[in-house]
Amino acid sequence: MSELSGKQVVLLVADHHNDYEFLYPYIRMKEAGATVKIAGADKDAVYAGKYGIPAKADMSFDELDAAKFDGVIIPGGYAPDIVRRHGAANDFVKKMFDAGKVVAFICHAGWVPVSAGILDGRRCTSFFAIRDDLVNAGAQWVDEEVVVDGNLISSRTPDDLPAFCKAIIAAMNK
Repeated sequence: MSELSGKQVVLLVADHHNDYEFLYPYIRMKEAGATVKIAGADKDAVYAGKYGIPAKADMSFDELDAAKFDGVIIPGGYAPDIVRRHGAANDFVKKMFDAGKVVAFICHAGWVPVSAGILDGRRCTSFFAIRDDLVNAGAQWVDEEVVVDGNLISSRTPDDLPAFCKAIIAAMNK
């Protein structure tokens, strides 16, 4: 049996996502046995990564149901600034967080949890450029490759992807 057999994971995307921060977790979660879905503003839309790797949405943000997923992964790049403009995406992330399910974000993806209102009093990391945004949202920001605070998992850059995915898999196996 695979590490994440029977688990459901969704990645939230928009144009300008970081290709590595999308593709590495997408493949790693599938490799671990999870069913992996992609959600964007529009179902069946193809969202272009910063370097050209496409991500086709299996569903829209409006179709997301926290009861159907065990974890959400938010890739970085500039896409999170677009994702957080959608109330349905922010509501989904908040519901996942409140249900104790894995909410994982990397690089600039911390913008989505800021808009979802889930960082107050929580410990996390991100790309250094959005540190002030996270701190202003009440987070305790640290500069570490991966930070696990309960069901909240965060990392800084593509270099941290191995530790990030390992932490996601471990948290989803609890």
